[in-house]
Amino acid sequence: MKLNFTGSSDPGLIRSSNQDAYYIDPEGRFFIVADGMGGHAGGEQASRIATQEIQAFLVSHWDSAETTPKLLEKALWQANQAIIQDQKQHPERADMGTTIVAVIFRSTDAPWCAHVGDSRLYRFRDSKLQQVTEDHTWVARAIKLGDITEEEARNHPYRHILSRCLGREDLHQVDVQKLDFQLGDRLLLCSDGLTEELNNQNIADHLRNSPILKEASLALIEAAKAQGGHDNITIVMVSREESAEC
Repeated sequence: MKLNFTGSSDPGLIRSSNQDAYYIDPEGRFFIVADGMGGHAGGEQASRIATQEIQAFLVSHWDSAETTPKLLEKALWQANQAIIQDQKQHPERADMGTTIVAVIFRSTDAPWCAHVGDSRLYRFRDSKLQQVTEDHTWVARAIKLGDITEEEARNHPYRHILSRCLGREDLHQVDVQKLDFQLGDRLLLCSDGLTEELNNQNIADHLRNSPILKEASLALIEAAKAQGGHDNITIVMVSREESAEC
């Protein structure tokens, strides 16, 4: 499977630092986006630890007999424990954590995704955008229960409250799912700095207007900044195309 891919990250217009992190495997085997929290130093450290630990684990265990979903799940648990250990060694970072979304392409198996928190994976197919992951947030659960609408959730005072993140002893579940990824599809991994500013329709419109991955990525970041750019914005895009152009 020939993949095209690109990644971009921007601090936005309000934050003085960028607590997001992303990693793209040079061989296109896996892709990661993390959004750190816990203050300037803590957030940067948590997202950095997560991306580095997952990258190192996947590379070192790539040829193991482990199934792909289990390998990906174990990589995220490894990252969770690494952040917890850093918290213990540095009490000033005790409240740090990070969201994570990762996609892996291994052998001829279908791609898989794992995530914790509200960093998202979207699939763009036939000019339509679908959110693949489900946010681990208070408002996402409230929407599912019918307590609030999606429109109400966009400005809800509790919209940033996570029900899960990496860096917690009480993290009990990592969501892992197999992906349907066809020729012509585009995958979009992103931090909530994008989705806080642009709704799904806005994102889809920009993807329709920008068929080249790098151009689409930069256009989305600029659009999020035009809407206020209140948070760091990170995007990784992957496509499966007949052409190698990206």
